[in-house]
Amino acid sequence: MSQRIYALLPLAVGLCFAPAALAQQASNPVTIYADIRYRLEFVDQVGLPEDATASTLRVRAGVRTAEWQGLSAVVEGEAIARIGAERYNDTVNGRASFPVVADPADVLLNQVYLKFRPTAAIESVVGRQTVNFDNQRWLGSVNWRQNDQTLDAARVTVKPFKGGTLDYVYAWRVNRVFGPDSPQGIWRGTDIHAVRAAYAIKNVGTLSAYGYWLDIPSSPASSSRTVGVRLVGERPVGRGVALLYAAEYARQQEHGANPRTFALDYWLFEPGVKAGPVTLKFGYERLEGNGTVALQTPLATLHAFNGWADKFLTTPANGLRDFYLDAAYKVPGKGPLAGLTLRGAWHDYNSTVGNLGYGQEWNALVSYPVHKAITLTAKFARYDAGAFATDTTKVWFQAEAKF
Repeated sequence: MSQRIYALLPLAVGLCFAPAALAQQASNPVTIYADIRYRLEFVDQVGLPEDATASTLRVRAGVRTAEWQGLSAVVEGEAIARIGAERYNDTVNGRASFPVVADPADVLLNQVYLKFRPTAAIESVVGRQTVNFDNQRWLGSVNWRQNDQTLDAARVTVKPFKGGTLDYVYAWRVNRVFGPDSPQGIWRGTDIHAVRAAYAIKNVGTLSAYGYWLDIPSSPASSSRTVGVRLVGERPVGRGVALLYAAEYARQQEHGANPRTFALDYWLFEPGVKAGPVTLKFGYERLEGNGTVALQTPLATLHAFNGWADKFLTTPANGLRDFYLDAAYKVPGKGPLAGLTLRGAWHDYNSTVGNLGYGQEWNALVSYPVHKAITLTAKFARYDAGAFATDTTKVWFQAEAKF
């Protein structure tokens, strides 16, 4: 652990106690907040001589000003520290005999931005910021990893009428989860434009249309233009029972620095049902490939899609079809187990060309809020390889406190 991390930890711990004191001052113009997350991650991956054990601590703290004449600001830093032996490949330490756990130690300026909200219907944000659109399939902050993905960007949000939202983002730099010490940790000089228009339709759901133009000179293969449409909603059908549905289509083509020519489709169908504390979903996601190049989503929160084993962070050239089942139960009420969440999922992966059976995966999660500010989580992922990658087992234990 670097001396910089040691120096920042006492400050962050002290900040954890500051919000309680500040809360007593109703007119205080500054809010101090903190988020402490410890994680123990185990990875067993066939084909590598060592198993990974990653014990990491993330301390994130920031200040948020109250709004004045429509102006406000956020400054947020974080420290990521390794606790114990370095028995994993953090993508920058050169330990290639271990599986990857992409949580390198570092001290970072995570967010710093200025917000201007002249009216309730218009808001602009300029600076380093997290951006999450829809379900984060195309643009997200990757909150699962210890270091966020942030954009150095300008964002404008307009709400021209009730239920309607229009977003535009221009980003000139992407700060990726791998950190600045990685050759791919920062994408500089990007020319990224993201547009999203959404309308909440009564008794139907939210209909959104979007376009992403990514010109990324640091990663030409990640450059593309994508235009699509998405509908998500739920419909009550009985006492305590609702039908869930999500459908999406997009078309992706080459753009900017990408030297290849392609036109590829994305499809998602996800019907489900919610009955009281139980939620069941059945999904089909298709990312087309042609054998040479495949549809990619390089700015997505990728851990949330196609299984928690993270075998498909990059779509194989033959494409990906993911058929999945997802079931969750959340204990209701106010008893000692209230809020306890149990979740399980199963995935079957295949190619879109070549009729390849990539493999199958099981996921499981248990999450419990032991306090309004503290949550304990355990996760499991088991990927059984077929025609893609190798058998992989991952286990996580995590404790997170937010103040």
